[in-house]
Amino acid sequence: MNLGIDGKKAIICASSRGLGKAIAEQLAQEGVEIVINGTNKENLTKTHEEFIKKKYKVSSVLGPMEEDATRKKLLAACPNPDILINNSGGPAPGNFFDWTEDDFLNAIKSNFTQSALLMQAVIPGMQKNNFGRIINMTSAMVKNPHLMMGLSTSARSGLHGLSKALSKEFAKDNITINCILPERIATDRQIGIINYQAKLANITYEEALKIVEDDLPAKRMGKVEEISGICTFLCSQQAAFITGQSISVDGGSSEYLL
Repeated sequence: MNLGIDGKKAIICASSRGLGKAIAEQLAQEGVEIVINGTNKENLTKTHEEFIKKKYKVSSVLGPMEEDATRKKLLAACPNPDILINNSGGPAPGNFFDWTEDDFLNAIKSNFTQSALLMQAVIPGMQKNNFGRIINMTSAMVKNPHLMMGLSTSARSGLHGLSKALSKEFAKDNITINCILPERIATDRQIGIINYQAKLANITYEEALKIVEDDLPAKRMGKVEEISGICTFLCSQQAAFITGQSISVDGGSSEYLL
């Protein structure tokens, strides 16, 4: 299928590894000119060089998305993106009674504010071009909250609300805004969460992983490619009538209807 995005330009946040990297690569394979980002210079350089060897059109910006300077550098590298993928590492799991005001504010800054400001920056250009695809990578914890992931749930729920409101306003401009909610995808973050669960239960990582996988209908963790595939399709010309949605990619583990 020709997705009709060859020659488009995309900013993909937090894309030097994991889900962000997989999304960046699949978009590049469709002919999209990509700008990648990361906070670890070694990882970002390695990914950039890997993509150059594969003949992708790529540039990179080092720095945390929480900083205004990083966002400005991304927009300087790609002033009028057709595609924006808001992606960020989520807050660590923890105990509600241990979290401070700074913990809540940092979660909001990392998982809401930075994405909101980037959408604010790119939507006017997308309106002029009569084309835009914005995808916010969030978490299954928005629809299926667990208290130990309360920082993630709180901040990302706000992003879902804003995304829904924006999607209704700009659908007439051929701008779609959707959220993808991954759960139990085999990334470094999930490994960290399973390690945390193992520590709480005083069991090994392998034992904790088996408990997690046994509890999933698919009986396995998801693959990053199973996220990047749906993300890339949502960026396509064919997905122009899909907007304002919160799409779970979770191997059937969710118990809610919508």
